[in-house]
Amino acid sequence: MNRLQTLTQLAVRQRIRMMVNQYEVRAVQPDGSEGEMLAFAQQKRMAFKEQVTLYTDDSKQYPVLGFKARQVVDLGATYDVTDHDGQPIGNFRKDFKQSLLRSTWHVEQPGLFTATGQERNQMLGLLRRFIEAARIIPYHFDFQAGQHPIFSVDKRFGLRDQYTVNIQDPNVDRRLVIAMAVALDALQAR
Repeated sequence: MNRLQTLTQLAVRQRIRMMVNQYEVRAVQPDGSEGEMLAFAQQKRMAFKEQVTLYTDDSKQYPVLGFKARQVVDLGATYDVTDHDGQPIGNFRKDFKQSLLRSTWHVEQPGLFTATGQERNQMLGLLRRFIEAARIIPYHFDFQAGQHPIFSVDKRFGLRDQYTVNIQDPNVDRRLVIAMAVALDALQAR
């Protein structure tokens, strides 16, 4: 866990699969290249109660963390993030009302912060909602607690979903950041 807490940049990549969404989370090296795999996630599509477990690698033998919806199929559901032993790390939820015009998420690490993350560009957000081909357009989320930046998630341009995560707050639990970054892809279109 200590090495993970020192990281300031992560890469999240979706693997293309027919019946499941799969994600790799990797450390980003100082030279910008992707390094070791930190977590691997697999999400069943069309589940009634969202639950995603992240493992150390794609063998799926050792869980690292997970997130699970408190309710069944709810557009504003709260997702609890837990460690490999089921101990709480934090939670996040989509703000459905604000997300009609500009996707908005709230993420909380109890005892430390509650942050709001919004799409940086409202016009691109609106375009993505109304034009299916616009799904390949990059989007950017900035998560802040008041005026204090916590982390950001930037989707890169391309057919395959790839994200760069920049962590500004040294105290934020990287596992919570990883869960939120994966959720942005896995849950954003819902």
